[in-house]
Amino acid sequence: MIVIGIALGLVLGLLARGKLTRLIDVHLTWIGLIFVAVVLRIGTQLAIADGIAIVESLRLPLYATAFLLLLAALWPNRSQPGITAVMVGAAANGLAIVVNGGFMPVYGPSLAAAQMGTGDLSAGFHVLLPTQLNAQFFLMAGPLADIIPIPIRYLTNVSSIGDAFIAAGLAWFIFATMVRPTREAQPAGISLGPGASAAAEAGIGLERPVVLGGGMGAGLSSPFGLGARIRGHPYVRLALDSRFAAYWLAQTISLFGDRLNQVALGVLVYAITDSPLATGLVFLSAMLPNLVVGPIAGIFVDRWEHKRVMIVSDAIRAVLVAAIPFAAAANIWLVYPLVFFVTSVSLFFRPAKLAFLPRIVKEDDFMAASSATWTADNLADIIGYPLAGLFVAFLGTAASQLALAFFADSATYVLSAVLLATIAVAPITRTAAAATQGALRTFVTQLAEGWRFLRTRAPLIQNTLISVIAQMTVGVQLALTVIYARDTLDGSTIPYPQNFAAIETAIGVGSLVGGLAVGLVTARVKKGWLVVGGFVVFGVATMVYGLTSNVVLALVATTIVGIANLVFIIPTQTIFYELTPTELMGRVLAIRSTLVFGAMTLAMAVASGLAEDVNAGLVIAAFGMLTALAGLVGALLPAVRDV
Repeated sequence: MIVIGIALGLVLGLLARGKLTRLIDVHLTWIGLIFVAVVLRIGTQLAIADGIAIVESLRLPLYATAFLLLLAALWPNRSQPGITAVMVGAAANGLAIVVNGGFMPVYGPSLAAAQMGTGDLSAGFHVLLPTQLNAQFFLMAGPLADIIPIPIRYLTNVSSIGDAFIAAGLAWFIFATMVRPTREAQPAGISLGPGASAAAEAGIGLERPVVLGGGMGAGLSSPFGLGARIRGHPYVRLALDSRFAAYWLAQTISLFGDRLNQVALGVLVYAITDSPLATGLVFLSAMLPNLVVGPIAGIFVDRWEHKRVMIVSDAIRAVLVAAIPFAAAANIWLVYPLVFFVTSVSLFFRPAKLAFLPRIVKEDDFMAASSATWTADNLADIIGYPLAGLFVAFLGTAASQLALAFFADSATYVLSAVLLATIAVAPITRTAAAATQGALRTFVTQLAEGWRFLRTRAPLIQNTLISVIAQMTVGVQLALTVIYARDTLDGSTIPYPQNFAAIETAIGVGSLVGGLAVGLVTARVKKGWLVVGGFVVFGVATMVYGLTSNVVLALVATTIVGIANLVFIIPTQTIFYELTPTELMGRVLAIRSTLVFGAMTLAMAVASGLAEDVNAGLVIAAFGMLTALAGLVGALLPAVRDV
């Protein structure tokens, strides 16, 4: 994996017209100590493999010293892009080795999945973890062990989450070094206006519910990628910023863990209960906090230190997610409150993350930075879901084996918290008026003002009511897709649970395409007609998806669903931003989100109950018809279609 990271950094650097010579000229503090630490680490392993007895007897202090020296040497260089991630990855690997007395733990089933055997392990370096994911697995630092199989020819290996961080950090460092024309100063933070703050309090996205740690479907698309070839491009400037690098890597790695968690959760509950109702209700438990906690979370976050909120949220989620497999083993119903609390904590993390971003980037780079953060969601959907499906399929449906998916997600939260902790930022000075006391009372008063405004503006209230009906289908899809994938789809082409992950991936791909498409047609088509057309196409595609058992047709239909999803979300978001005064933005969006999420939650409960007696695909198709009809009704309302 580290080799892949280095190669990726070199390729991206060359595509961005960077120069290899800059890798030679880069200045790192304590470079000699880094070299000594690496030589000590590798030399110890080679000496043990050669049977040198004295090194064998001193393996623990030698390995511990190597990692301590490496961390000490990397710390002064943490302002370099990517070095923080390398440091976090090295710390994770070092902890796993020290806990096991100088041996790196490796998970046997992961070894087999990579088409390797115990004979392929480094002599005298690896120790096998217990196959059963029990307390001993944790005591041996299992989540930080070599648990990620890489069955790629010539690169076959089993890597750790620490290796993933090191690889990502090295890729970022190499790319940034190759394209950096001059030594960059750290960017100053910026302060956005009250409208942005209010939107952050409301969670920004209008119909983007948080599920577990991430969102449902992809966010707004971004042009981030290989097109950033000019070194002065804002994305390249962001790549050179160590604080943004740590911020972006922290959220991206945890988003990948969330996708793994979501796939594993559905498979776990359905495998244990064999009940569509029980499976749908676990996703309802993940959705419900959007209705109960979401409207008020931003109010409190705006009164707390954002960085501290993110770090504490990550730490709490790490504990809650790790507890899920143990709760499932004791009593499956204990999983439901845990899932509820995971999403609840995430609803505090999200506005804190949005509010924190302007404090670590230059004002000129804020739009690019915001777009890059949405790109992380797209990457997690498009890449994370397929990887999650393969990993869950490799684990199987046994609860004891699926536990590894939750442990891996827990580890991503811990590493994310560590990365965030390394970001240096000036604290915000809070006034007495910003105290938490009285926040709820103030919020209720403001909410009432927002409702009075919303109900007197025909384009806004009619759009909201149409959306309440039309977007019930989103909740139904979330609740029933895992049941549909196992019981309705033909598994001969793509077996279960990979087909479940493939559907989620298709929605993510469609959302990315939809975001780009809306940007191209906005100037030529009224926003209201985009909303109406998006609902109709979304509904029809959902009907096709629900009624077919052909996995290829289902993937095409769900890709269209993803496209249509962004076709109505982006114009709706724009309409609200254009027609709502800045001082009312947060409360109006909070009311709208509460109504829409409430409808989604109700639909999830109803659909889960129906799926006990009716094929899940038919239930999905029925709600798709409801969405299409809501779109047609919107076409008859001038306040909806002509805005």
